[in-house]
Amino acid sequence: MVRIIRGYSINILETKCILVSKSKRQTIIKWCISFIYASAKNCCVIFAAFFNLIHMKYLFMFGFLSFLFHSKTIDAQIKSIYDFKVTGIDGGEIRFSDFKGKKILIVNTASKCGYTPQYAGLEQLYKQQKGNLVIVGFPANNFLFQEPHSNETIQSFCAKNYGVSFPMAAKIDVKGKNMHPLYVWLTEKKYNGFSDNSVKWNFQKYLIDEKGQLIEVFAPGVEPLSEEILSKLK
Repeated sequence: MVRIIRGYSINILETKCILVSKSKRQTIIKWCISFIYASAKNCCVIFAAFFNLIHMKYLFMFGFLSFLFHSKTIDAQIKSIYDFKVTGIDGGEIRFSDFKGKKILIVNTASKCGYTPQYAGLEQLYKQQKGNLVIVGFPANNFLFQEPHSNETIQSFCAKNYGVSFPMAAKIDVKGKNMHPLYVWLTEKKYNGFSDNSVKWNFQKYLIDEKGQLIEVFAPGVEPLSEEILSKLK
């Protein structure tokens, strides 16, 4: 009986030991899994941060090298705005030397932009100031592909919808690696003598005075018939 009881007692103790042992093993396993997961997570965060740092470093280096080796230049023979000749939208030639003695408003345009209705204001301004001001439009597809059309289609669109009669140039790039030399001149102070700037969006406006000097840059949202522009034409 005693043996049986002892044996039974021993069996109970063994059972408890087994249960306790299993419980501890499960706890240890859970702790190990949590530790491994946390360690892996921290490693991923550290790796991501390190990768981003390296990535940003190389992006900066690439941008800096691009600036050094792809800086825009224009022909050494270009001394003023009057030395530029550009292809017209109809295939002819627009010579800025023909505009000496007049103010010139240069505008990059697009057919599918929120500012496209400014064509109407530009045409009205051109007619009002025709003896004193020339407006030259430069269609460009540099902003959200808002000028995807051909020169022929652009010309037809402008004439049909806004009755545009001021000179329109053939489609060009006003920014990027293929930036037209005229826009290099307009955006760099070492050439224009006025300011370093960039073309922010479609319908940015550059005003040249009667002597060929850049005197003002108007943001795209400035309406052609606004007092801001009219005051500069007096």
